[in-house]
Amino acid sequence: MKSFPSSTREVPSTGAVPRHIAVIMDGNGRWAKKRYLPRVAGHKQGVETVRRVTRCCAERGVEYLTLFAFSSENWRRPAEEVSSLRQLFIGALEQEAERLSRNQVRLRVIGDIAPFGARVVELAQRAEELTAMHTGLTLTIAANYGGRWDLMQALAKLVRSQPIPPHGYTEEQLAPYLAMNYAPEPDLFIRTGGEQRISNFLLWQLAYTELYFTPTLWPDFNAEQLDIAIEWYQQRERRFGRTSEQVEKTKQGTRRRIA
Repeated sequence: MKSFPSSTREVPSTGAVPRHIAVIMDGNGRWAKKRYLPRVAGHKQGVETVRRVTRCCAERGVEYLTLFAFSSENWRRPAEEVSSLRQLFIGALEQEAERLSRNQVRLRVIGDIAPFGARVVELAQRAEELTAMHTGLTLTIAANYGGRWDLMQALAKLVRSQPIPPHGYTEEQLAPYLAMNYAPEPDLFIRTGGEQRISNFLLWQLAYTELYFTPTLWPDFNAEQLDIAIEWYQQRERRFGRTSEQVEKTKQGTRRRIA
């Protein structure tokens, strides 16, 4: 599979729709609590939001959408809630694969999903195979995923594939073994629910990502909220270590080539 090491990334043009959006979907439990509902009700509403946001991203020309559904730390939650999340995951995989396929969406699942059980593994593989040839939006679900786990599993695969060179490995050598080696690094990271941290999500891939935090709880996140986040992103100057003058010069050169 093709990888996209950070050292070769291009600076996006001003006003461009982000090619890749990554999201921590936070606030389901608090949304339910505000309505005197069990936490699982918030998670169920969150699944509806996933459908809505996936459709909105596809309509706006986003190529990759990555959603943090279950972190490796979420196992610490009450057993009843973990069980409910597992059942929601199974239901979503059973019900959404055909819908995604009809809409030309390619589904990928990353993370160590074996602890969820054989049924989840089977359904995830089936959904990935069903949608593998689609060329529309690529929807990635990160389940039992952690950024540190990703780095460690990638390094282990790299070490098994080739001896350690005298001067160590390079970023380009490690990149193909990361869980998201099929996608460019995220341009825009969104976290709903008001918290302002990345919580062990895509630690390698978020190195140069624009980080957007909103107090909106995930079940309330809609097309308008997505557009606000994208408009905020479009105002950012993405320098990747360069000066503002260098970025502007690159943009002018691009405009001349297009003209």
